[in-house]
Amino acid sequence: MLNAPFPADRRETARGPRILIYSHDTFGLGHIRRCRAIANRLAPGLEQASIVIISGSPMIGSFEFGDGIDFVRVPGVVKLPDGSYSTSSLALDLEETVAMRSAVIMATARSLQPDILIVDKEPTGFRDELLDTLAYLRAAGTRIVLGLRDILDEPEVIVPEWRRKGALTALERFYDEIWIYGLREIHEPLAPFDLSDAVAQRINYTGYIRRELPPRPQTTRYPRLTREPFALVTTGGGGDGEELIDWVISAYEADSDIPLGALLVFGPFIPRSRRAAFIERIAQLPRVDAITFDTKIEYLMQRSEGVIAMGGYNTFCEILSFDKRALIVPRRTPRLEQTIRAERAAELGLVAMLDGAMLEPGGRRDPRVMAEAIRALARQPLPSASFPPGLLDGLDRIEAATHALLQRERPRAGLSAVRA
Repeated sequence: MLNAPFPADRRETARGPRILIYSHDTFGLGHIRRCRAIANRLAPGLEQASIVIISGSPMIGSFEFGDGIDFVRVPGVVKLPDGSYSTSSLALDLEETVAMRSAVIMATARSLQPDILIVDKEPTGFRDELLDTLAYLRAAGTRIVLGLRDILDEPEVIVPEWRRKGALTALERFYDEIWIYGLREIHEPLAPFDLSDAVAQRINYTGYIRRELPPRPQTTRYPRLTREPFALVTTGGGGDGEELIDWVISAYEADSDIPLGALLVFGPFIPRSRRAAFIERIAQLPRVDAITFDTKIEYLMQRSEGVIAMGGYNTFCEILSFDKRALIVPRRTPRLEQTIRAERAAELGLVAMLDGAMLEPGGRRDPRVMAEAIRALARQPLPSASFPPGLLDGLDRIEAATHALLQRERPRAGLSAVRA
């Protein structure tokens, strides 16, 4: 029954802390990688911890998780190029899939009985799939946190979107804290909203999430090109990175004397036909090679001379963590998130930015522009020369905030919160 409370003695029962993490999963790898990094940091510092990540990402099983961490996979949904959504695998319509996802999320929450729920990005979940669970856990006394990346979108888009989704109402009703995984000095993602004083006081800027090298791969063999100085070209999941890959390849086709080689990481979501076409072109270029995907891409980034990327949140964190010179070519659709981040980071001297909207007549990007940008990569200052204080303190502050929440006792909201 939805309205059934947790056992009255659940907090008196001898057990370790339990944390449930809801990972937004409709596009790419960024959300699951961020949630994984947080879980892997929290678990070792919590005795007998049980941390469960809920995600519909088809790639979640490809990543390694530390002791005390597991995941529940819900049926996947995918964001289409036009911004609409579809069920990724099942022969179900979207409403049926959302209903199934919502039921699995609720069942997981009822079984785990979490002390803390961390919600990634969407205050009410995809298509409101979290609302019942939020009300249930709120009534049970679970501490509920919303985790947001540094940038959401331009105000003209995100404000009406959140209003339509009832996000601000959810912040008022359900959330104890809001963690923003960035710095106020770089961007304030909630500044465009008319927040109540109560909600504004719940905001905590953590800093960006520092990335560490994972356990060393035992069998991974990287291309021969990585034995010499090279630029790592990564598009994250690859579902929207074809234009950047094409531009980099065309630069080497136009200028065979670029001194720095390039290793392209396509990402698991690139269409097979496009990947095959790129591989045919790369085969003709001695200074370029490619791999499909690497769950431990941190090693390649550490070995590289610099990074060419679109500038999603996780890649940006890795660039800063490993102090790599970077050329960012952000996408402009369906959100301006990457563009806003790249422009601000370039203003601060953390990266160089190349506007992917610069097109020649006929709609093609000038390969000479990219070739010159790759040549200039080695002359850039390191990001660390421009680090503001606390830039990479994210995991430290998240861990401290988690411990503080676990120590905090608050009265149950009562079943009225569920019935409201």
